[in-house]
Amino acid sequence: MHLYFLQIDSSAISHAAAPKVQNLWEVLVSGGVIMIPLGILFLGALYFFFERLIAINRASKLDNNFMRIIRDHIVSGNVTAARSFSKNNDNPVARIIDKGIQRIGKPIDAIEKSMDNVGALELYKLEKNLSIISIVARIAPLFGFLGTIIGMLALFKGIAASTEYTPNTIADGIYIKMITSATGLIIGILAYIGHSYLAAQINRIENKMEIASAEFADILQEPTR
Repeated sequence: MHLYFLQIDSSAISHAAAPKVQNLWEVLVSGGVIMIPLGILFLGALYFFFERLIAINRASKLDNNFMRIIRDHIVSGNVTAARSFSKNNDNPVARIIDKGIQRIGKPIDAIEKSMDNVGALELYKLEKNLSIISIVARIAPLFGFLGTIIGMLALFKGIAASTEYTPNTIADGIYIKMITSATGLIIGILAYIGHSYLAAQINRIENKMEIASAEFADILQEPTR
């Protein structure tokens, strides 16, 4: 009978000592005030990532037969139809070709330069706000480390001023202060991945523009029918 009561007491003690399980929101809130700028950085990076992703996907849509149709119109001497077709396609490649069609009759070097200028402008439009994601990737980990340093300084100051701290409370305090560093690193990694992905998609569009420009220059060298 005595052993039975001992078992009950032991179960109660182990149940009381069980650590409280925190959900994700509680963990983030425990990181302190520095989590507010980290949250703003994350939301900003998320917004500009999807904003650029939509714009880049829209810019990458091009009819596979676009240059073939342009070539047929130009070789047949129907420049008006070629320009009308290029203007009806809303993407960087079409705008570059449209500029080249407008310059038909001028020296080939002048045509290529005009197309290059339009290409540079189109790239600038595609890369708009991309630098913001890059900035977030760089400064989010720094904000996280700053939060940890501030928290650790406050913790050690409290330890020096009080004798009530135990190894368990110190470890728990360090755990809480490390939350900002982990959050900052995660945000930085995600922002870096997002920036790299968007940059790769822009490079693909840039290659399409260069190929189309070179192909258009070759078309101009062909005799008209």
